[in-house]
Amino acid sequence: MTADAITRETRIAASQQRVWDVVTRAEHVGRWFGDAGAEIDLRPGGALRLSWTEHGTALGRVEQVSPIDLFSFRWARPLDTEPAPGNSTLVEFRLIPDGDGTRLIVTESGFSTLDDTPEGRARYRAGNEEGWRHEIGDLVEYIERVTA
Repeated sequence: MTADAITRETRIAASQQRVWDVVTRAEHVGRWFGDAGAEIDLRPGGALRLSWTEHGTALGRVEQVSPIDLFSFRWARPLDTEPAPGNSTLVEFRLIPDGDGTRLIVTESGFSTLDDTPEGRARYRAGNEEGWRHEIGDLVEYIERVTA
C-alpha cells in the first residue's frame, strides 16, 4: 500500500450482478454508504452526490462504468465542492466473480495530488482509510440483509 492509495478487498456471498447493483444504484448506496441519501448519474461524466446527516454532502463525477465489473468516480474535498484537479481523489470498485460470490476491490487513489501539506494529505488519507474499513463492512452487512 502506497501513501497515494488505499485498497480494501473483500469477498461477498452474493452474485456479481447483485453487488454491482448495490454499489451503483443510488437507492442502495444511500443506505450503506451515506445515511442521508445518494444521487448517481451512472455514465461517464455523470454527477454523483453522497450525503451524511453529520458530515454534509460529497460531490463527485463518474469516471468509468463497465457493467458489471468496474465503477469509478472522482470525489472532492472539502464537502459541497465540485471535483477538480488538486481537490479530488479517484475511487474504483472492481468486481470479480469468485465461485458463488464476488470479490470486491475498492481503491481510492490520488492523495499525493491534493493541494495540501504533506501532513494534511496524510491526515486525509488516514481518515479515509478508516472510513473505507467502516463503509466496506456496512456494504457487506447491507447485502447480507437485503439478500437474506
